[in-house]
Amino acid sequence: MEKKKLCLIGCGNIGGYHLGHFMQYGDLIEMVGFCDLVHKRAEEFAKKAGQGRTYWDFREMYDKEQPDMVFICLPPTVHGEIEKETIKRGIHFFVEKPVALHMEIAKEIRDLAAQRRLITASGFQCRYSNLVEPNRTFIRENEVPYICCNRFGGIPSAEWWSDKAKSGGQLVEQTVHQCDLLRYFCGEVDSVCSMGGRGFVRGEVGYDTDDLSVTIVRFKNGTMATIGTGCYVKNGNAFDSKITFSARDKRADLRILSTLDIYGEQPFAATEQSGFVVSGDGGVAAAGDGKVRYTQEGDAGLICDRTFIEAVISGDQSMIRSSYADAVKTLAFVLACNRSMELGGAPVRPDAL
Repeated sequence: MEKKKLCLIGCGNIGGYHLGHFMQYGDLIEMVGFCDLVHKRAEEFAKKAGQGRTYWDFREMYDKEQPDMVFICLPPTVHGEIEKETIKRGIHFFVEKPVALHMEIAKEIRDLAAQRRLITASGFQCRYSNLVEPNRTFIRENEVPYICCNRFGGIPSAEWWSDKAKSGGQLVEQTVHQCDLLRYFCGEVDSVCSMGGRGFVRGEVGYDTDDLSVTIVRFKNGTMATIGTGCYVKNGNAFDSKITFSARDKRADLRILSTLDIYGEQPFAATEQSGFVVSGDGGVAAAGDGKVRYTQEGDAGLICDRTFIEAVISGDQSMIRSSYADAVKTLAFVLACNRSMELGGAPVRPDAL
């Protein structure tokens, strides 16, 4: 089988994440070009890969290398021109999340790619986790009225991240993974109400984004959720970041790319240490020793990248779990949250953006 030619645009941290995967696909691809405005970074990638030429101009790279596919791994504000030129040349493409910061740009790219019938994918590797199917089974077999979703952490080192105008803020740039999984599990969002808070992060130079945001979500299927996310914490003692799916007599706790714990599947004996929730005028003990645990196996990102590459080779994109068009729907979800914050918590419908 003839190998397909692959190029990479953006040789930063996330580009390095993908490069580590590419180096395991020697049977499928030839890495022919690496492009970055900081040419030294592109040179480091080529050296590590042991193949490929380096560029600072992606058009020159396209002219000389004629790639079959490209991975675009750039900061959120840079999207637009590169994707349009990629589509014009008929190159299949993978774009890291978030795919843009403005719906107009994302919709235009989506429509242009569809017109050329290009194979596309986005960087929502969490959909490829082995925890996803048991989680989907839990939701399919149990009515889930409420979901509690949280992601808390510190401030990433990328200089552009701390400026909301460049990153979109934590909800758009990081917690978008959680939001994408909620869409994957529950379907489309009807409306969101979000509020942001500042003043908890102090002493950061060039910092201009929300330290904390809280969102109420109503899905079109009736499920409701809350999403809390913050970048003010110093270590893991501050919060247990997870997604809890609450059914009537069971719950599932998903720690993304780590574990899925399902409570209530097995009989349990309540103890004085058991948690409880109020039911009418009584208490209901939380399942303690009735837990069923699933553990993450392997690298979901490795599967995500290979799925796109194999789709380009075969021409069959049916196994891709997050196409560019689908990623645009997740973008609308998180940008609706930002818009609601701007409106002081007023409801916003993603499909109205």
